Amino acid sequence: MKATTFAGRNKIRYGDVPDPEILNDGDAIIRVTTAAICGSDLHLVDGYVPSMVDGDVIGHEFMGEVVETGPNVTKIKTGDRVVVPFAIACGKCWSCQHELYSVCENTNPNGWMAEKFFGHPTAGVYGYSHLTGGYPGGQAEYVRTPFADVNALKVDGVPDEQALFLGDILPTAWMGAEFAEVKPGDVVAIWGCGPVGQFAIHSAKAMGAERIIAIDRFDYRLDMARERAGATDTIDYEQVPVLEALNEMTGGRGPDKCIDAVGMEAHSNDIQWPHDRAKQAVRMETDRPMALREAIMACRSGGIVSVIGVYGGFVDKFPMGAVMNRSLTIRSAQCHVQRYMRPLLEKIQNGQLDPSFVITHEMPLSEVATGYDLFKNKLDDCVKVLLKPGMSMDGEGASVRAV
Repeated sequence: MKATTFAGRNKIRYGDVPDPEILNDGDAIIRVTTAAICGSDLHLVDGYVPSMVDGDVIGHEFMGEVVETGPNVTKIKTGDRVVVPFAIACGKCWSCQHELYSVCENTNPNGWMAEKFFGHPTAGVYGYSHLTGGYPGGQAEYVRTPFADVNALKVDGVPDEQALFLGDILPTAWMGAEFAEVKPGDVVAIWGCGPVGQFAIHSAKAMGAERIIAIDRFDYRLDMARERAGATDTIDYEQVPVLEALNEMTGGRGPDKCIDAVGMEAHSNDIQWPHDRAKQAVRMETDRPMALREAIMACRSGGIVSVIGVYGGFVDKFPMGAVMNRSLTIRSAQCHVQRYMRPLLEKIQNGQLDPSFVITHEMPLSEVATGYDLFKNKLDDCVKVLLKPGMSMDGEGASVRAV
């Protein structure tokens, strides 16, 4: 089959890889109909996630049609359309029984590697390094899905463009707003207006926030935040000092809730930027936590900072004094997607949520290199790229469609 593979730092390859096979009785094989490029994939390609190997299949946002199942699979069958969470859960361990699916105790065969970085292992993750199990990812024509009864949700009747994001970024954003305990009357500030940030804005609005302040540096993403996601205010951090602006907007108190939807490759317009870049270059720091530092310093005393941007290792100059002395709460997790998929599917089905608004580009899987270039370098007002394994070039030879 054809798939996207890691080919070294800042390099990907589209080519042939072995077809997946049923390995365990609970497996299913999915023919991928739609996949997507996630901001987390850029951390792999940029070389910030260890244990990637040349030839590893990338991608953890995908959905498709079931084409084969193991004998113990009972909840889905051949022909069903399903969406699959990025983190693989067994459904039976202590963590899964407590709905902490992204830290499943049984699905990461390389847990010993994760322990070196995190203290305890995480769940297995599709297409996201051998640190999380080395599972082949979903930017491919077919994917093996372990524990299919736990990890594949039927979505018949909902188009791919709405259902796909149930496997990662929509539940991640919803969980971020839930972790922040957003409620009617709150002032919520959200760092980052990429796809997760847009959905965090959308989620905070659905939960009744009175004022939602979106922070980014690209006009087209700030426009989407206002016009499509539901932000009431926006801040371009390259034009306005963020802390000053937030204090002015909130009478000096600060936002009630702050959500970091940026993560480990944050940018900044002050001295933090060259400092963190230099430390990364000499491997004295793995992550650039500018957005996280700012969210902590901005949040009102007694408020909540929710961290849903991906962090992979160690950060410098973490303002722990502000956290402790101002009674802040920090909540974070890789999303426990299985906890949120069905309730959010119901919200999509009844019209409360339509996540398709973030899609800006669609192309065949064969054009994945173009997709990464558009997405990483913010070209052509790109917010989200869909990859279609079954899509072919159109009659004029154009292979990339702006949505």
